[in-house]
Amino acid sequence: MRRFLPVLLLIVSLAAGARAQTASVASLDGSLVVSFTLEDGRPTYRIDRFGLPLILPSRMGFELQEQPPLVGPFRLIGVARDTVDTIWTQPWGEKKDIRSHYHELRLQLEETSERPRRMDIVFRVFDEGVGFRYEWPAQPNLDRFVIMDELTEFRLAGDHMAWWIPAYHPNRYEYLYRHTPVSQLDTVHTPVTMETADGWFLSFHEADVEDYATMTLAPKDSLTLEVDLVPWSDGTRVRAQTPFRSPWRVLLVGDDAGELITNYTILNLNPPNRLGDVSWVRPAKYVGIWWEMHIGRSTWGSGPRHGATTENAKRYIDFAARHGFDAVLIEGWNVGWDGDWTQNGDKFRFTEPYPDFDIEEVARYAREKGVQLIGHHETACHITNYERQMEDAFAFYRRLGIHMVKTGYVAHGRNCVWIDEQGREHREWHHGQFMVRHHRRVLETAARYQIAINAHEPVKDTGERRTYPNMVSREGARGQEYNAWSEDGGNPPEHTTILPFTRLLAGPMDFTPGIFDILIEDRPNNRVNTTLAKQLALYVVIYSPLQMAADLPEHYEARPDAFQFIKDVPVDWEDTRVLHARIGDYVTIVRKDRHSDDWYLGSITDEYGRTLQAPLSFLEPGRKYVAEIYRDAPDADWRTNPLAIEITRQIVDASTVLTLRLAPGGGTAIRFHPVEE
Repeated sequence: MRRFLPVLLLIVSLAAGARAQTASVASLDGSLVVSFTLEDGRPTYRIDRFGLPLILPSRMGFELQEQPPLVGPFRLIGVARDTVDTIWTQPWGEKKDIRSHYHELRLQLEETSERPRRMDIVFRVFDEGVGFRYEWPAQPNLDRFVIMDELTEFRLAGDHMAWWIPAYHPNRYEYLYRHTPVSQLDTVHTPVTMETADGWFLSFHEADVEDYATMTLAPKDSLTLEVDLVPWSDGTRVRAQTPFRSPWRVLLVGDDAGELITNYTILNLNPPNRLGDVSWVRPAKYVGIWWEMHIGRSTWGSGPRHGATTENAKRYIDFAARHGFDAVLIEGWNVGWDGDWTQNGDKFRFTEPYPDFDIEEVARYAREKGVQLIGHHETACHITNYERQMEDAFAFYRRLGIHMVKTGYVAHGRNCVWIDEQGREHREWHHGQFMVRHHRRVLETAARYQIAINAHEPVKDTGERRTYPNMVSREGARGQEYNAWSEDGGNPPEHTTILPFTRLLAGPMDFTPGIFDILIEDRPNNRVNTTLAKQLALYVVIYSPLQMAADLPEHYEARPDAFQFIKDVPVDWEDTRVLHARIGDYVTIVRKDRHSDDWYLGSITDEYGRTLQAPLSFLEPGRKYVAEIYRDAPDADWRTNPLAIEITRQIVDASTVLTLRLAPGGGTAIRFHPVEE
């Protein structure tokens, strides 16, 4: 229950006539402490862990358009405290039951001016992280306002090593991660993850972005990062009307890197499910007409090599039915893909198929075979064209029995197009308030038709899957397709050993693993920079409730031994644990199937080989399991012998310690299932 405290109890007299007001709040275990201060009416905060500084005193506030800034002087007019310790259940996810436990401190501030404005600052302190946000209640002296700059700072206590990607670059989030001291950062997207000299791990992100610009972090000086909100095309940041609130600014903390992966603070800072019964949202494994376009075997657009034909779609449906896959994705079926479609987003028609694709027949055939279709809406980020058709497009899919749609927003730089009522064209970034609003409209519209969304080129994940469980997955990072056509050599082996500690801290990623044709016979100048065993391990390491077997059907049927793991591995989990974690070097993750007693292990390394010891104490004590092990052969190497794999079985129990030998660029995937009595 929230407790309101007299403000006078929180006033600290520094001399005759108090100049500072302070308040503090600690996590339930006492390890994290947030201290708030009004010094001469100017708000600052600091964060300490075990008595040592994580965030030094940092300023807070806002610059507004054509109004005085909201920086103070303020006075503290009210304080409320609350304690929450509950467990809630995800309808699907990487962990079924999640504990939310925090202390909350709400500070009610009022300006000392003649026409005072109100602003609340709310802190929630968990054992493993801190979130804080700004709230503006309805009030006579602040109604509509425009934020030009958010002044929130993070003054770091040291020049930590950071893993980061740049913001405001053409390819959205699709970059390889850099590893530098904080003092060498550009303006960066979040999550941005850091390791301190003391061996602690930090990650900065945000939660519950609903009607606000997303946050990037800009270096203010060598050790201070300031919130930099992604602007509208006119330079403004956020258009608001009271009552209004910002997203949560989030700091995750762990004693080791693996604790970041199992940190659920971002989810806990989002509101509960607003959709009610979401039994229609079903995690799935899928195949599809997709990779063949990336490697140049077929085309999205119409013509002699068109991929999305009725015949080809039925071939994939037959393959999915034969091997137990839930769904088939079909891209390029609708009118609009001809020519340079990335520049012609206004040409897409979301209910009109090409003549060689009979969507009614394909949908009927899929139902007959017990396979779902995954719809596709590529917009080229022409938002006005999409929103004009969106209602009809989702209704069309619902009529065909399609309950999942992959959306796409391919456009470079500030090129998401909308047309205003006067017919003027505007171009926005993927990450500003305009696109945040658009993606929320998509989610809400899709939910009315019981359709789940897998967004590519998306706005970043900030945990809204808790509130809208039909937001099942998204891209938002450099994925598998870069191995098919990029001119920089594709994703290096270390890339997937960084993603779990950076992008994946935000939420699930549709990375599209499972390429068996590692040397890509159709593109001899490109290849996948892993071993075959690592491709299997990615199904456990990179979490998504929607996992694709991305390669062509014939490549899987040529390797039925290795393909078996992809057929077996689930996509919906009871629990997740991390056995080994070194960012950019290696990671081992184990997950328990939500619908059986099976456990699965995925372990991957960078370009260097590793030998890791994996204790199996996560298994149920007193029970025997068959370990089905898919590992790199002794002579495997991502450069010279990537397809060499060994598949073995052995009996194990909770006392067993397995030796995982990972080849350079390699991995190990294991299924553990109980021995039948």
